Amino acid sequence: MKSYNSKYEKISTLSTFILIPLSGLVTDIYIPSFPEMQSVFNTSAGGIQITLTCFLISYGVTMFFAGSLVDSFGRYRIVLSALLLFALSNLLIAYVPNLYLIYLIRVLQGVLTALIVVGKRAFLVDIYSGEKLKHYMSLLSIIWALGPITAPFLGGYLQAYWGWRSNFIFLGGYALVSFLIEVFFSGEAMRSKQPFQASIIFSNYRKILGTPEFSLGLLILGASYAMVLVFAMTAPFIIEGQFRFSSIVTGYCALISGLGIFSGGILAKRLIGKPLLAKLNIANIAECTIALLMFFVGIFVTDIYVLMLFVFAMHVCSGFIYNVYFTFCLTRFPEIAGISSGITSGGAYLVTSVLSYGTVHLVSVNNQSSLAICYFLMAALIFSLVQVLRRT
Repeated sequence: MKSYNSKYEKISTLSTFILIPLSGLVTDIYIPSFPEMQSVFNTSAGGIQITLTCFLISYGVTMFFAGSLVDSFGRYRIVLSALLLFALSNLLIAYVPNLYLIYLIRVLQGVLTALIVVGKRAFLVDIYSGEKLKHYMSLLSIIWALGPITAPFLGGYLQAYWGWRSNFIFLGGYALVSFLIEVFFSGEAMRSKQPFQASIIFSNYRKILGTPEFSLGLLILGASYAMVLVFAMTAPFIIEGQFRFSSIVTGYCALISGLGIFSGGILAKRLIGKPLLAKLNIANIAECTIALLMFFVGIFVTDIYVLMLFVFAMHVCSGFIYNVYFTFCLTRFPEIAGISSGITSGGAYLVTSVLSYGTVHLVSVNNQSSLAICYFLMAALIFSLVQVLRRT
């Protein structure tokens, strides 16, 4: 097996940061193409939205176990194999006009993406230590946020000029370039492999999931990000259907949504020293208030600028809550940080996929007021969970 060479430290680190936003790219880049894909595959909006749900569920499940796999079997070969398969799977989606096969491929892509992201996160721990490691790890959340912020914006232009297939061709090319960089400039950097002992692993899982504030946190995280995903799943049909704008405008609206999440995260970092429950309560009350205002205003005003003002405000709140509780969950079990990180990410994605898919099928989202109903349902769920959390 090829070993890591420290003379390629900078380009190997760059390769890692190129791959960290992959999960956001895979979910968000083709969102502006939803209406065209609905027409091409002669299906409902829900039929296309399932492609997103398939990815999220498989990604979330795999995140539970990916950390243990890369610790036991190494990072390099797993990442290389996953990248190559990921590149080929995107080309297959672009040229196979069968929606059910695409569902299966998206499940596979969820597995592959989780292995890539977890493997490259671990790579940083392998090659850095001390303050340098803290510096690069602190950049991960910022780098990751670039995916959902830029992907729909890029996807809007790809859709406008080359159609829905171009999104998946781009993803395939992105993965193939990353594969070549890894082949020539990276290698196995893990110092020693950990034994794959199922009894110890499952004992740690029980310990983490049996802690009320952690398990409740997964539900809060999932509901917070479900707000964002509900908008992502329905925005193309509202913006391109109701308002009659192009996919490029959908991309710009998704960019505004992403900036809202990013702003909420920055605000959470600035208030990191404040009491946890107080921050959650204030942000959640703001969510409920914004959702109610958004509903009633939507009855009388139909305007994309008004819609996006409410969306931005709501996503600032959800981004704030997500960042606050994500940080809490990641630091709750420092002695088994790898497993707790995987459970936090995987569990939150699973809850998000179930809530977002269930909500858009429970509520027919086609305008501002119906989107506000979805937001309020999520905010009310978070309110209930926070009250339970206060009593634990």
